[in-house]
Amino acid sequence: MLTIASPVFLLLLWEFMSRTGILDIRFFPPPSAIVSTFVEMIASGEMAKHIGVSLYRIFVGFLLGVIPGVIVGLLMGLYSPIRHFISPIVMALMPIPTLALLPIIIILFGIGDLSKVVTIAGSVFFPVVINTVAGVINIDSIYLDVAKNYGAGRANFFFKIALPGAMPVMLEGIQMGQAIALLTIVAAEMMGATSGIGYLIWTSYKAFLLQEMYVGLILISFFGYLFSLVLRGIQKKMLPWR
Repeated sequence: MLTIASPVFLLLLWEFMSRTGILDIRFFPPPSAIVSTFVEMIASGEMAKHIGVSLYRIFVGFLLGVIPGVIVGLLMGLYSPIRHFISPIVMALMPIPTLALLPIIIILFGIGDLSKVVTIAGSVFFPVVINTVAGVINIDSIYLDVAKNYGAGRANFFFKIALPGAMPVMLEGIQMGQAIALLTIVAAEMMGATSGIGYLIWTSYKAFLLQEMYVGLILISFFGYLFSLVLRGIQKKMLPWR
């Protein structure tokens, strides 16, 4: 009840302050007006288009960032030569915001979905790699010793030692990656896009259609919370001891 109460309280406070003139209604329209605009956009079919495009880009980009990130992170954690070889590249590229590379990405991949997917994948990749490496390195050495004593092969090391052992920290990196994916998609769709929630937010702002802009902002917030709940549920299933 407390979890539900906090956003409801915030929305009621916003509604009250907008209706009473404490907040300038031109810049902070009441939530009821935003909901009405959202219903109108749903009825016109405009909103379904923007949501579908953004979710497709987020989902594909997220997977293309997470899967290579997990594989590279496990290899770096298990084999020190690979770790020493790849670490300088990861450490050099990680501080560069992916959005700063967006002009180059657009030149290479165009202004279509592929450039947005690549941008999201690049943003998600690094936190997943770093957390996966940390998870493997922090595995208790007793598990590694037992596996070696029983002649475990590379496949067993990979799937029965490294992957389960790194799972708690790795899932935290994936959780961080989904938040970064949502941040990235909004910014990426503001540049060189003709559809998507980020495009809706930016074009609505430029046209001073603030109710539509707030619809986009609230949608991003909603999907961020929903994805976080889904990943937390997956984490509980995969790590019941936590």
